[in-house]
Amino acid sequence: MDLKDKNIIITGGSLGIGKSTAINLLNRGANVLVTGRSIERLSKVFKGTKVQFCAFDISDFTNLNHYAQKIIKNFNNRVDVLINNAGIGYRKSIDELTIDSFLEIFNVNVFGLSLFTKEIVPLMKRQEFGTIINIGSTASLRGYKEGSIYASSKFAVRCLTQCWQAELRPFNIRVCQINPSEVTTAFGDPKRVERKDVHNKLTSNEISHAIISSLEMDNRGFINELNVWATNPFN
Repeated sequence: MDLKDKNIIITGGSLGIGKSTAINLLNRGANVLVTGRSIERLSKVFKGTKVQFCAFDISDFTNLNHYAQKIIKNFNNRVDVLINNAGIGYRKSIDELTIDSFLEIFNVNVFGLSLFTKEIVPLMKRQEFGTIINIGSTASLRGYKEGSIYASSKFAVRCLTQCWQAELRPFNIRVCQINPSEVTTAFGDPKRVERKDVHNKLTSNEISHAIISSLEMDNRGFINELNVWATNPFN
């Protein structure tokens, strides 16, 4: 796909992977609209750029249709790419599990992702083209200690991705999943403060590169799933 003039939505894009991807896509000539919960943060991050933004909470299911239609209208009824990047997570032992903690994570990572995508897919079907990229995690490949909630949410995203691949390929819609391992972002920080780069761990730019490389493949093919690991995180 030639990214110039393509209309691209990135959810959860005010920090980390979403922010880096938005800027890199803009530099390739794409029309980029980023969502996030904080209008103040979005305004600050993208001040002076051509990145558009729309502030809403993706776990507020009752208003997803309203915001999706607002975005679609803003893009003149054409969406080429949806990047489902919004996500939250934390570690909890089995002794700490509660229904509220499950719902907090699943409402964003699974339910919000699914229901927002549902609003965009009919437009892509009418267009008979489009690409959906779900940002998963290597946690979707294998569980780990204290990962009951977060890892299970990403396992669910991986299942959704596979189901949508089977369902949407006849409409010429590509569905991909990118699975980062540990990235130095604000992930897991309740104050949403981004961590400093570490020489042997991934940064948002590596994941942005993977996302954009997947998009730039010729439309006749697509990468169904891509895992991105740090080369040597042990030293």
